[in-house]
Amino acid sequence: MAPAPVDDGKAMAQLRRGVLEHCVLALLDGGERYGYDLVGELAEAGLVASEGTVYPLLSRLRKDDLVVTTWRESVTGPPRRYYSLSPSGRRALADFRMAWRDFRTAVDTIVEGKARA
Repeated sequence: MAPAPVDDGKAMAQLRRGVLEHCVLALLDGGERYGYDLVGELAEAGLVASEGTVYPLLSRLRKDDLVVTTWRESVTGPPRRYYSLSPSGRRALADFRMAWRDFRTAVDTIVEGKARA
């Protein structure tokens, strides 16, 4: 019996879900941003398709004390909520960056066929 074909769309969706939180934290590492700006950059990178993914994540990050928010008036519309990293968010991002390097190296080793036979 042949193995089932791999669904690349499903694999990519799982990968995106696994790293999206940390990608948001990394975007905030450069300074505070508002939600729509984050959505746009994540969409441009191909990591999200809609706001419906990012705003619940931002809410959870706020509840988990990884980001803090402030409201600011906007010259072009209603007030905007700006997000920035909390000290806990900075630690979580630093931890992820270290773990990601090791994880990426291990996956590359196996995927590229460099693992011991």
